[in-house]
Amino acid sequence: MSDAPIVIHNPAGTSGRRVSIHSQSAGLARSDADVVEFLRRAGLPDGGDILDDQQWVQWQGGRPHEYGAI
Repeated sequence: MSDAPIVIHNPAGTSGRRVSIHSQSAGLARSDADVVEFLRRAGLPDGGDILDDQQWVQWQGGRPHEYGAI
């Protein structure tokens, strides 16, 4: 189990992925751009730089950067 502060949860069909920051729901992402915006709102202006850093982000289920069938 990861101690990453950001969790991008399992894809939810065509809906996208829930995103949690420090165990608090940040919203539903349908793309990396959505995740980056959630991180910006949480005070991480360079969030796009950490999406592949396992110390920061845990991707659950599915492949990283995939948000479900559209």
